[in-house]
Amino acid sequence: DIHVSTFIKPQQKGDQRNKECQSHMGPQNLTSVSEFFLLGLSEDPELQPFLFVLFLSTYLVTLLGNLLITLAVTSDSHLHTPMYFFLSNLSLADMGFTSTTVPRMIVNIQTHSRVISYAGSLTQMSFFMLFGCLDSLLLTVMAYDRFVAICHPLHYLVIMNRRLCSLLVLVSLFISLLISQMHNAVVLKVAYFRDVEISHFFCDPSQLLNLACSDPSTNNIVMYCVGGISGFLPISGILFSYYKIVSSILRVPSSGGRYRAFSTCGSHLAVVCLFYGTGLGVYLSWAVSLSPRKAAVASVMYTVVTPMLNPFIYSLRNRDIKRAMRWFLSQTI
Repeated sequence: DIHVSTFIKPQQKGDQRNKECQSHMGPQNLTSVSEFFLLGLSEDPELQPFLFVLFLSTYLVTLLGNLLITLAVTSDSHLHTPMYFFLSNLSLADMGFTSTTVPRMIVNIQTHSRVISYAGSLTQMSFFMLFGCLDSLLLTVMAYDRFVAICHPLHYLVIMNRRLCSLLVLVSLFISLLISQMHNAVVLKVAYFRDVEISHFFCDPSQLLNLACSDPSTNNIVMYCVGGISGFLPISGILFSYYKIVSSILRVPSSGGRYRAFSTCGSHLAVVCLFYGTGLGVYLSWAVSLSPRKAAVASVMYTVVTPMLNPFIYSLRNRDIKRAMRWFLSQTI
């Protein structure tokens, strides 16, 4: 096999793309990809310093905020409850999720290089799928935790014991790892690509499979399975949990009791809406507009902005978190 870094640009029509892929698969013209080119958010040289400062500051704020929540929860014995245990794991997943894409983009801007190796793209996609799916599943677990706390308050500590909480996190991690490896196994079978230029600032799994010269039905099946396990099933679980929560809250006689019950879900519900709203909005808009560059700009919301805002959402609405953070900072400074 001859490893090359350039391909003929893809045609617009599907049949022309299929002919182009078939031409690469001829016995005398076998080619494979050794690297890809990430086009990023903009090719304007004057905009690169602004993007560098913006993403570097956003990344540092994200790491600091999520790290503070994790340290505050682990250091304060009053926060050793299931809700905060899941919150600390969500913060760790958010740090991993944003660290998968943003540092690479910052380095590319600084070095004026857009090249990512084939192995590097597989690694980035693997961790992107891992932490993205883990985020989704942990939000579902947190919805179940709120369901038990509100609908079965007398049995909450019995049901949500330490063993079950640890098991839920481990199962979420195992499923996420399985999803990421299943996706990588499909990509590894792809030997030919229509193009090596990815209109994104990271190796987006959907865009990379769209460039693959392989049977599209197989890729679609994989994407549907990944979307179902990491998207549809968690959303269904969250909606069912909140349906039960709202039904239980409406049966509370006093308005004060209803407010206290719903306030325990406010932060989680805001994070759920932000995460799924931006993520689904990006992929739906990409499917409608067919503009990869616009989708790349929109994906900044759920890959960069959402992990940065999560600590603020939980800390600003939670007195226990704010108290634990103040105590932790007073001990360390």
